[in-house]
Amino acid sequence: MSPSSLLDKHCIPCESGTPPLTREQARELQTRLHSDWILNDSFTEISRTCKHRNYYQTIAFVNALAWVAHREDHHPDLEVGYNRCRIRFSTHSIGGLSENDFICAAKIDALLNEGS
Repeated sequence: MSPSSLLDKHCIPCESGTPPLTREQARELQTRLHSDWILNDSFTEISRTCKHRNYYQTIAFVNALAWVAHREDHHPDLEVGYNRCRIRFSTHSIGGLSENDFICAAKIDALLNEGS
């Protein structure tokens, strides 16, 4: 799966009972993202901290990210500061990672004009 194929996809709802991605699947999909994306130790979340020049640019980025999340109906947890935004994706309905998390992460990389 190439990075562009993640960009071409759209999130689909995960039903309760759908198994989360395995460690191997998560690691493979992580290679399709910018290298700043980190898998947590339990392989249930990916995160990235983006730095910006100032508060205005941070909030502009958050607004663009919110538009992507709304369009995909898949929403990250955000921590916003003056010149940074930490993004955390996990598919809560299945208790781990799904392809949706990586689709949205790839779209955020595209917002930042960054690939892997």
